[in-house]
Amino acid sequence: MLVRAIDPPVKIPEGALKAPSGLRYSGGVKAFLIVNRHQAHTSVLAADMSGRLRAEGVKTETRYFDFHKGALSEEERHGLVGQSPPEIVFSIGGDGTVLFAAREFAPHNVPILPIHMGTTGFMAAADGATWFPVFQRWVKGEAPLSRRMMLQVRVERQGETVFKACTLNDAVISSEGIAKVIRLNVRGRIGPDGKEGAGGAISDVNLGSFRSDGLIASTATGSTAYSAAAGGPILDPEMEAIIINPISPFTLANRPIVTPPTERVTVEVEAEQRSGVLLTIDGQLTEKLLPLDRIIIKKARYKATLIGSGREVFYRALRGKLGWSGGEDTPPYQQTGAPDAS
Repeated sequence: MLVRAIDPPVKIPEGALKAPSGLRYSGGVKAFLIVNRHQAHTSVLAADMSGRLRAEGVKTETRYFDFHKGALSEEERHGLVGQSPPEIVFSIGGDGTVLFAAREFAPHNVPILPIHMGTTGFMAAADGATWFPVFQRWVKGEAPLSRRMMLQVRVERQGETVFKACTLNDAVISSEGIAKVIRLNVRGRIGPDGKEGAGGAISDVNLGSFRSDGLIASTATGSTAYSAAAGGPILDPEMEAIIINPISPFTLANRPIVTPPTERVTVEVEAEQRSGVLLTIDGQLTEKLLPLDRIIIKKARYKATLIGSGREVFYRALRGKLGWSGGEDTPPYQQTGAPDAS
């Protein structure tokens, strides 16, 4: 459920827009604040941010989204973006808020500035005290931008598309309800529009049949999420790749596979599957699957653009949040000494 709140205009004192902030878009930028109301202090921070931005001449709208109530309806989605998308989106919450914002705004090429209010975030460099300098750098064209590959996911049933979505993190196919082994067949296909195959020929391979608790198709951004917990590799967040990772496979020899971004992965639920199967997108959207359903996963045509969330932010989060040697803020070469100059 999405709640819309158009921030009221603020009377700006004469000369306020001439303050030495360096904002080149004064009076012209339209910004959305996407707020996760289930995290502490997000509403207070959103109000403070909105006031600060409007004092700089930025038009703001604050949107409160309740993740517990499920996906947006088509009417809500249209109301979110409307006919005139914003120039920038502020995501105020944790990584889940960023995932929602990416699904809704990446197709419109709108950059997202994540404001970290969660616990184990890997995407946000800014917080409630540091977001405005990052915004200023973006306005000047100086802020680092991280372009993240996304996945397009489609469910075919008897030749018809019954569900489609994009994902920044992952698509998970698992049993519905209590944990039960499910049976999935996985194929990979690189077509003539890809870069692989002699003379642009189609390469169609069987990636395996899996008896497992489920299957994860993950991006590099999602490699630190469910896929990592299931024993998958951690990839650089700006890599273009698709991780195919079985969850607790019945055959211990089954291991994660990393495919190129040109791969189109097709997962088919076996006809003999008896228990319910569920598709989950970014841990937020769900779709029930039936035997013989085909889940088609491929690289999306667009990417998510994150402001101030470059590779250094990612690796600092890995060191700090995963407890790697050296810790979060240890400068380079001070963990084990400087490298040998020879």
